[in-house]
Amino acid sequence: MSTTMGILSVQDAARQRRSIRAYEQVPIPHEELEEILDVARLAPSAFNLQPWRFVVVETPELKERLAAAANGQRQVRSAPAVIVLYTDMADVLATVDETIHPEMDAAARARARQTVLGLFGSQAEAEREAWAAGQGHIALGYLLLAAEAHGYQTSPMAGFDPAAVKELLGLPASARIPALVAIGHGTEEGSPHHRHETGRLLRYA
Repeated sequence: MSTTMGILSVQDAARQRRSIRAYEQVPIPHEELEEILDVARLAPSAFNLQPWRFVVVETPELKERLAAAANGQRQVRSAPAVIVLYTDMADVLATVDETIHPEMDAAARARARQTVLGLFGSQAEAEREAWAAGQGHIALGYLLLAAEAHGYQTSPMAGFDPAAVKELLGLPASARIPALVAIGHGTEEGSPHHRHETGRLLRYA
């Protein structure tokens, strides 16, 4: 475990998290990365399709090339790892049986399969991949909170060349990339939160 204080609560992780761009040059143990991603994978998705996938970029040479594709953002080079979160509906549809709950009976499984393939199989690739990328942001939220709860800081990034990142990592042409996430032990505090109060955002009907 990466923090001597134990895993933070969701509330504490959300209140403590900042976007950090400077990091210690200390590798993250793979078992700790996998603990964090094990939480991210539990994010909910429509039809339970779980379209998200992850690539952890650690090697300096590859991070340097990734930084070039990310407009030179310094956190790509600074962080010991960058998680590339991408979605891939082509893979989802090719393996749809893996996402259907095993406790369903045969008839229910067949209906679920037909629903998913009928709905998404009839869509243009761009439409369904855009839908999957939207689902991917749910996993992104889980990932950011899980990292903070486990004692790591993060910086989610949207400023990058998707085509260059896909080519660099050999991702499928159909894939979409909702975010790159720098992760590590931060060496700066980050900016204090400046958020709307709940009352500014909420109404009851």
